Amino acid sequence: MKTLTAALAIAAALSVSANAQTAGDPVKGEQVFKKCRICHQVGENAKNMVGPQMNNVIGAQPGVHAEGYKYSQAMIDWGQGKVWDDATLDAYLADPRGVVKGTKMAFVGLKDPQERADVIAYLKQFSEKKQ
Repeated sequence: MKTLTAALAIAAALSVSANAQTAGDPVKGEQVFKKCRICHQVGENAKNMVGPQMNNVIGAQPGVHAEGYKYSQAMIDWGQGKVWDDATLDAYLADPRGVVKGTKMAFVGLKDPQERADVIAYLKQFSEKKQ
């Protein structure tokens, strides 16, 4: 019984540790988002640039969220039936061209999972849907 209790305690500690590592910090995300600002804006008065503005991206359908932005056909097709949530953003931000073949996004991606979590937490501040 002691072995089972110890094993459960270790499993719980590892679970908490993993969750803490992937919890996003919006303050750190603002710093990471500086890598994105060359193409994207977010916040009050954000406009489409080389890439779409990122307000209200959380919960939106990929390929249509930014009114007036001309998305690639690849993004429009890929986005059918999907929404930008933590999982889809995480996968896309890790490897945009690998996830959406033919995307216009030239960025190589954020390889650090914590940086991706932080950027997602930052974007949630500018989205009505927080998912």
